[in-house]
Amino acid sequence: MDHGQFSTRELVAGRYRTLQVVHREEGRTVWLGEDVGVGRPVSLLESRLAPLQPEVTTRRTVGRIMRDSEAMELLCPGQVAAVLDVVDDHGALWTVTERIEGTPLGEILDRGPLNYVRAARIGLGILDVLEAAHRQGMTHGDLSPGQVFVRKSGEVVVTGFGLIGTSVTQRVTAPSYASPEQARGSSAGPAADQWTLGALLYAMVEGRPPVNDRGPVEATLSAVDRLPLRSPVNAGPLVPAITGLLRRDALERVPESVVRAALTRIVKEELDEPTQEALMPCFQGWLVAHRAGRAWSRPAVRRSVLVGAGLAVAASAVAVLVAALRPDGGGASATGSEPSRSGAPSTSTSTSGNGVGGPPSPPATSRTAAPSPSASSRAPQEPTVLFQRYVAPEGFSVDLPQGWTRVRTEKAAEGTYRVTFGASGDPRSLTVTYSVHLGTDPVAVWQALEPSLRQTYTGYQRVGDIRAVTYQGYPGADMVWLSTVDGVRVRTFGRGFLVGDDRGCSLRWTTPAADAQSTANKQALDVFLGTFRPPSN
Repeated sequence: MDHGQFSTRELVAGRYRTLQVVHREEGRTVWLGEDVGVGRPVSLLESRLAPLQPEVTTRRTVGRIMRDSEAMELLCPGQVAAVLDVVDDHGALWTVTERIEGTPLGEILDRGPLNYVRAARIGLGILDVLEAAHRQGMTHGDLSPGQVFVRKSGEVVVTGFGLIGTSVTQRVTAPSYASPEQARGSSAGPAADQWTLGALLYAMVEGRPPVNDRGPVEATLSAVDRLPLRSPVNAGPLVPAITGLLRRDALERVPESVVRAALTRIVKEELDEPTQEALMPCFQGWLVAHRAGRAWSRPAVRRSVLVGAGLAVAASAVAVLVAALRPDGGGASATGSEPSRSGAPSTSTSTSGNGVGGPPSPPATSRTAAPSPSASSRAPQEPTVLFQRYVAPEGFSVDLPQGWTRVRTEKAAEGTYRVTFGASGDPRSLTVTYSVHLGTDPVAVWQALEPSLRQTYTGYQRVGDIRAVTYQGYPGADMVWLSTVDGVRVRTFGRGFLVGDDRGCSLRWTTPAADAQSTANKQALDVFLGTFRPPSN
């Protein structure tokens, strides 16, 4: 801890005197200081001046910091430090704010782990600011313990908005709190702030960040991107919120509204020492709505109903998304039909391919039914199921059962996305994903993902081996597993395949396990595999 160190250096920009260091972290020093021009106390945040984008000047960087900070002050009065000046001096960028009457979170962490209730209170304060920023299309992108201050009253003040937007690098300070996508050099979005919130909560209850500083910034960022995270052991009911935020895949991170509901419940139930079980409705309710493509709102639940529920399921509720991205399914074979250019469904023929790299399906003509058994073998005959061609704006296409629509779309940095299809009242779903940075071996990718599935899926059980396949000339892998969702045992078939440069597509077909092998469900899977076309780039 650096509190108590004093400076004898000359004035910053000829105006600001640095008096006392209150916190240091990689790339940042927080000082108490004085504006000698007007004789008022200030706080100074010294950040190393990261390499700027070629078209960005220091002047533009200063302007952006001032603009973003002023906007946040209006959105969150009293919760964002008021920026008075930003200056470039001696190769460092100095952000001058009104004196922040609070203790840097980094200094608090130096004293040891916090009780999970206090961590939840601080987390809510940070979340207030992040949610306000995200609603306005702004991202912090460089949040760290040195940019969060806690007043004696418990209120939280956040600094540092605008600094990341003009930098070549995607992290200026505290690489231990960078998100995996930032560690890979991708642009920061709201999901990066979610990861950092999870890392801050982790550090508060564990006494250290999820990834320790490894010295050189590049070494720490590499660890953030590649090393597995250890589950928190002192987080109590905060575990699902923390693990839900610390998902390497940005699309799998728990929404802020769900995190808010969980943290609020912890704070309100403080006297009753809530367990993980007491928070299950927050995460389980989100899961049910998420799977159905509906908006989620936290129901009012009596305390007597909440206690004894089961929030470890919250992590597994989040986990229903784990297999939705990554190489967990997908295939492609040509139908010969010309897809609609509008991005909307168009009626087409859907005939079955073998889904394992066999010959392409015959050309599509007009509306037809899904493949069915021969007349001599079908007794009784199942209802005819019609399919329509769907062409997505993202560039992929697939034949879907009539009445099915796009019920949920999720996107992350670098063009990664996940699209789920379904129909009201139909318990089945089809999920199409496009992912990057997958490696070169689809089987190995599945193997690396499985521990996360096992940890977070309720009743997870793999069926058979992970099987390598060749699909439309691409290397792929199939995996099947069972799990329990909303009390129902479901079966998921996933096929992932690589299309080059560590990029991949997938299809995931989830049905109730009891009828997964029905003729209709097997035929639907044949249609999906036989008609799916990946995006061209």
